[in-house]
Amino acid sequence: MLILASGSPRRQDLLKQVEINFLTIIPNVDESSVTETDPKEKAMTLARLKSHAIDNDEDIILSCDTLIHYNGEILEKPKDKNDARRMLKMLSGNTHTVISAALLRKGDAEIPIVRETEVEFFDLDDKTIDHYLNTDEPYDKAAAYGIQGLGAMFVKHISGDYNAVVGLPLGDICRELREL
Repeated sequence: MLILASGSPRRQDLLKQVEINFLTIIPNVDESSVTETDPKEKAMTLARLKSHAIDNDEDIILSCDTLIHYNGEILEKPKDKNDARRMLKMLSGNTHTVISAALLRKGDAEIPIVRETEVEFFDLDDKTIDHYLNTDEPYDKAAAYGIQGLGAMFVKHISGDYNAVVGLPLGDICRELREL
């Protein structure tokens, strides 16, 4: 059995899309305890923390973390509306990197997966940003946008794995699960 250590409906939808049966268990972790400054290391450390919060050595645990890196700053979920506005203005007209880390674990065996995707935004005017901020979408997503929802209107170009931007490097995970 595969256990998804995430409450993300987007990750659940992606696994269902490729007909993978799984059980969801939401790990209880303090993400603020992770102080890594390298974005790839931080994403993997968070994925590992979530994985090890699930006490199960019999099943395969899939844990994930997605964050955005731009101009030396890691952009995680916004604290509030002003923080979301700041992030969207920062990303407007620019290219940022989405880092999606996943960890497949069974007992002591771990398979880490890290995928980087470049996303370029159109220039965003204040009216567009304000409209978006008045929806529920930006507040539970890294860098305050969801590419699979209304945030898709911001995206000018993507270079890499779309599913990783949504939150799960799905192709990589499917290949590794076949090996397990």
